[in-house]
Amino acid sequence: MGSTTGLPDVVVIAGISYVLATTLVAGFQLALALGAPWGEYAMGGAFLARFPPAIRIAALVQGVVLIALAVVVLSRAGLVAPSFVRGLPWLAWLPVVISAVSVAMNAASRSPRERRLWVPVGMVLLASSLIVAQTAG
Repeated sequence: MGSTTGLPDVVVIAGISYVLATTLVAGFQLALALGAPWGEYAMGGAFLARFPPAIRIAALVQGVVLIALAVVVLSRAGLVAPSFVRGLPWLAWLPVVISAVSVAMNAASRSPRERRLWVPVGMVLLASSLIVAQTAG
């Protein structure tokens, strides 16, 4: 059964899954930027508690980039402004590449807590963005 977007339900589900997982990650990055003491869950555990100011800015930038990637995936899945990526089909592959790099970096982290938390989330982001990029539009 197809969705109201005309795309297979799996694409819509993948797009929504990507956005839900991205919301979690972007919220985490925002919390780090605001001073949450969760440093051992990010950046290889280099900061055990709160990030220093420069790294907080980097966390905020990462959060903004993640939100932009979610808009790309939603657009490609036909859920929000489908014309946004229609003229730039390569753009749909950007979340896939970034998710793959994220999985690799988190898997290589020296922090066991970071690996346990973010590798599974990264796999959801990778799988869902891949489904949307190769199937939609």
